[in-house]
Amino acid sequence: MTFELQHSDSASDARAGIITTDHGQIQTPIFMPVGTAGTVKGVHFSELRDQVKAQIILGNTYHLYLRPGLDILRKAGGLHKFNTWDRPILTDSGGFQVFSLTGIRKLREEGCEFQSHIDGSRHIFTPENVMDTERIIGADIMMALDECPPGQSDYQYAKKSLGLTQRWLERCVKRFKETEPLYGYNQTLFPIVQGCTYKDLRQDAAKHVCDILGQLNDGGGASIGGLAVGEPTEVMYEMIEVVNEILPKDRPRYLMGVGTPQNILEAIERGVDMFDCVMPTRNGRNAMLFTYEGTMNMRNKKWEDDFSPIDPDGCYIDQLHTKAYLHHLFKAQELLAMQIASIHNLAFYLRLVTDARQHIIAGDFVQWKRSVIDKLGQRR
Repeated sequence: MTFELQHSDSASDARAGIITTDHGQIQTPIFMPVGTAGTVKGVHFSELRDQVKAQIILGNTYHLYLRPGLDILRKAGGLHKFNTWDRPILTDSGGFQVFSLTGIRKLREEGCEFQSHIDGSRHIFTPENVMDTERIIGADIMMALDECPPGQSDYQYAKKSLGLTQRWLERCVKRFKETEPLYGYNQTLFPIVQGCTYKDLRQDAAKHVCDILGQLNDGGGASIGGLAVGEPTEVMYEMIEVVNEILPKDRPRYLMGVGTPQNILEAIERGVDMFDCVMPTRNGRNAMLFTYEGTMNMRNKKWEDDFSPIDPDGCYIDQLHTKAYLHHLFKAQELLAMQIASIHNLAFYLRLVTDARQHIIAGDFVQWKRSVIDKLGQRR
């Protein structure tokens, strides 16, 4: 993998670049639709390619490990062959999913024991077997196994957790170097910066990740994890600034699990290149649409006789169907409602980062961001 930094904004830390993988190029800043179990919920891959304009999607190690399982994925020739997505894929390590299963998991030095949410069976994730699992899944970009502590963790817990994450990271790197890709194309490992909301821990974590990136020397970037888990938004932005001050400028930076359109623009201004979040599809399935003019609840009666396009500047589906029709579909509880809303939201998120990229290159990103950010959060 390579990362070419093409343009740095003179008035902020925003950047435009190109990531090149064996499955194609990714123009940054980029939003990555979440395809947890090998699918982006409710959206065909043809729609992801042609309407959403997705350049890379996510898969999740935890969910794919449990179902369909590693044997099926190995026989299929990896996730790309299994689901027919021919562009880049990134896999999360499953650390966040295991973290969110508090009560049915046990952390220890070796790894993390957990019970399957499907059938209650017991499993363990170690740095070594997660690397092996991600090799079998075959994503272009792999995440290291980490612990994601709650946003309100006290300092001592956060420090202990970071120590465990750093030791796990070193074991991940060792296993990654000992193994080879299984399907004839290269894979890249991204370490994850943790440290909760404590400045000194985030700084320590970022410095450690810099050392690891030097060891890997494979063109990969770094992930910023453990944010958007309950801490105030201002604190999240501060932690991004603290970390990005230390991370190398010639590597991509990935902010995990974030967030709203406003969050994304604020993080781009602070030097983040890559984003993922379930919000576009999850909110879409619940009738909430994101637009440059604000959010729309398509169940509201005000849309009942609005025969204007869903979004006149949006993708083909947005221009084809009316607000009244989508309102009707949600009221009738038709599956197509959730599909149209998901496509719209994902296409909007991709449009947002594409517009941001164009304004970074044009040199007026900060002015453009100021002109759109307040409206993004309004309710229509």
